[in-house]
Amino acid sequence: MPIWKAIVLGVIQGAAEFLPISSSGHLVIMKELLGIDLETGGVFFDVMLHLGTLLAIFLAFWKDIKHLIIEGLHIIGDVCCNIAAAVRNLFGGDCVYRKVIRSSYRKLVVLIIVSTIPTGILGVLLSDVIEAANGMILVPGICLLITALFLVIADAADNGNKKPKETTYWNAGAIGVAQGLATMPGISRSGTTITACLLCGFDKKYAVKYSFIMSIPAVLGAVVLEIKDVGKLALSGQDIISCATATIIAAVVGYISICFMMQFIKNKKYRYFAIYCAVIGLCAIGYYIL
Repeated sequence: MPIWKAIVLGVIQGAAEFLPISSSGHLVIMKELLGIDLETGGVFFDVMLHLGTLLAIFLAFWKDIKHLIIEGLHIIGDVCCNIAAAVRNLFGGDCVYRKVIRSSYRKLVVLIIVSTIPTGILGVLLSDVIEAANGMILVPGICLLITALFLVIADAADNGNKKPKETTYWNAGAIGVAQGLATMPGISRSGTTITACLLCGFDKKYAVKYSFIMSIPAVLGAVVLEIKDVGKLALSGQDIISCATATIIAAVVGYISICFMMQFIKNKKYRYFAIYCAVIGLCAIGYYIL
């Protein structure tokens, strides 16, 4: 693939992954328009694009992610101690159990795990449908119209004030279902999950942060599933350079997009993105018909 095409796809991935306009849908449409054939290295290229946006999330939310990792390890330690205490108590011991969820970060770790479960289940169930949908421009066009509808709903949603302590596990499960459905090309993952967060009564800034951080397990899982076939590919030096370039571009543009969304959420004017998605969706449908 020429470098300039890799740069275009890197920009699209980095911007559309975090702006509520669907990166997968835009990539399918752009590959069609540019006549990009990724039959030989498509999996590797997609993996590298996702790694780029993952890097952007880690750069933007490193302080939060660091605390989540530390508290996640502490949760595992406390659970093991409680199991050991339960075993001792069965034999007449008098061990005291530790309180596992005792901070906002620990609650957030469990919430993200709960959200990831339905996302993973739906991802597996819809995998064949998603693979078929990625090969035709009509599906992203229709799904972009659905994204536009979600964004109109987000724009009309009341302002909430929920933070991790007030968030229920039912909220987390519902948001995970929304993320699972957003695996369809053209349905924006960030737009869908932010809409779900706002409908659940989340604080606006917390809604965006939760949407982006909860994507880490889902994206990592997708990368692991895709990367198993990378070793079978015969990639040229040009392919590797193009993929590396696209990864760096996706990371840089993705970081800028995250910073923009964290500021944009204060005004919550999603209708502009809704109009954009509707226009692009209609254009894609028209292109398919013509």
